[in-house]
Amino acid sequence: MLDIRLEDPAIAGQTLQQQLHQGLVDAILEGRLPSHEPLPSTRDLASALKVSRNTVVLVYQRLLDDGYLTAVWRRGHFVNEQYIRQQLRLSVDTRTASLFTKERDPDLWRRHLQFRPTEARNIVKPANWRDFPYPFIYGQVSPDKTTISRWRDSMRLAGSLAHSQSWVGDQVDMDDPQLLEQIITRILPHRGLRAHPEQLLITIGAQNALFLVGQLLAGRGRTVGVEDPGYVDARNIFASTGADICPLPIDSEGLANSPVLSNCDMVYTTPSHQCPTSVTMSLDRRLQLVERARKDDFILVEDDYEHELNYLGHQRAALKSYDNSGHIIYIGSLTKLMFPGLRIGYILADSELIKELRALRRLNYRHPSAQDQRAMALFIGEGHLDSHLRRTRDRLSEKWQLMQNEISRQLPELNVTPTTGGSAVWVKLPDNIDAWAVHREAAKRGVLVEPGDVHYCDPDRAPRDRLRLGFAVIERDQIAPGITQLRNAIMAVIAENRKGTAAQ
Repeated sequence: MLDIRLEDPAIAGQTLQQQLHQGLVDAILEGRLPSHEPLPSTRDLASALKVSRNTVVLVYQRLLDDGYLTAVWRRGHFVNEQYIRQQLRLSVDTRTASLFTKERDPDLWRRHLQFRPTEARNIVKPANWRDFPYPFIYGQVSPDKTTISRWRDSMRLAGSLAHSQSWVGDQVDMDDPQLLEQIITRILPHRGLRAHPEQLLITIGAQNALFLVGQLLAGRGRTVGVEDPGYVDARNIFASTGADICPLPIDSEGLANSPVLSNCDMVYTTPSHQCPTSVTMSLDRRLQLVERARKDDFILVEDDYEHELNYLGHQRAALKSYDNSGHIIYIGSLTKLMFPGLRIGYILADSELIKELRALRRLNYRHPSAQDQRAMALFIGEGHLDSHLRRTRDRLSEKWQLMQNEISRQLPELNVTPTTGGSAVWVKLPDNIDAWAVHREAAKRGVLVEPGDVHYCDPDRAPRDRLRLGFAVIERDQIAPGITQLRNAIMAVIAENRKGTAAQ
């Protein structure tokens, strides 16, 4: 009998039918099934594996349809040897085989690489962050079972025959018209924005949108202003084009209206919740920056990555909503607060720029997954995105208040940057306390925190006493004990510093 082991579908993540199909394909391709002997009958295999006979019948039929098996009247199912030989046929030209034995040139890529992205300073999160009981990290989300179920329904509907014409063919450079309509009617009005379809471009997340914008508008001889501290990946994206990076100061209202703005060809800002401090830009500051962009003729790139997460006061209208001159490019994400791994974003800008961005996107990857676009259109149209954002805002609002209370109660010596929302808290440690030392001590206690020096443009002048404490993924009842363990870590660093001072 075949050596195939089936697991509980809830544990395996596959149905019994999928597991059996994969097991049989593996056995066929590995040669464990002789072609001259029939496979077990559907009744015998079902009995041996303790599954329904219908499951085996469906798997056998699928293998017949795919060419792995052939049916012989009154004898049963056999491995289709001719098909398998075709699948596994490999031809190696003996004349070129010797090429693979030559010694590798160690200087090959040093000579040819024009830029090394691996050398850029990046935020690094441990791959096992889920193993930490107190993960105060940013950029991840807690699974929402309701949203997962509704997204699965939307994907299933998008994959139906009725919607298949929207994604089975190559869409070349076009976007799903239903998704554009949903963004125009359901997403943008909440931000004070209006648009026509020719002013929108769908991207593989907001970061991809930044990359496309950087490719067109940055480059050698151009100066790009970035917030300091600011979003690391945006800084790296613009730097990768060869542009000169100009650090821009921030204050309690976000990006400062400083004289240095006039030196920039393009300025990148995060007004809803400044990255990484989470402060929200005031209305006066927004109006000042819009006027500066028009007057000094620089392009203002608005990354509105956490528009929905205001817990005190009303939601602010986007910078783009005050733009009458066309100098502002608006970038948004449809999935950051839902499933960051899904990667669906968009750009809103003048139609002339969108036309060029669309042509550039076509050269890169033509268009994002058309099926994902249709599923998102259906998801938004059913009101599922709105309900998810309401649940997320309510849940994070409670955590935000708890973070404020616990830090104030247990760590009053920390200087917390005041905010009206967001999903992280930006704190300054007591004097002479190194954030990386705290990071290491906290990890020993199951606490994961992120030092903030990477967010500054100049690594040599970056403060070493900043931490960003994300609270989106940590469970609500783990926040208080997590802050307790963080306090213990800080006290351990202070004690170690005193010991070192005494030894001197």
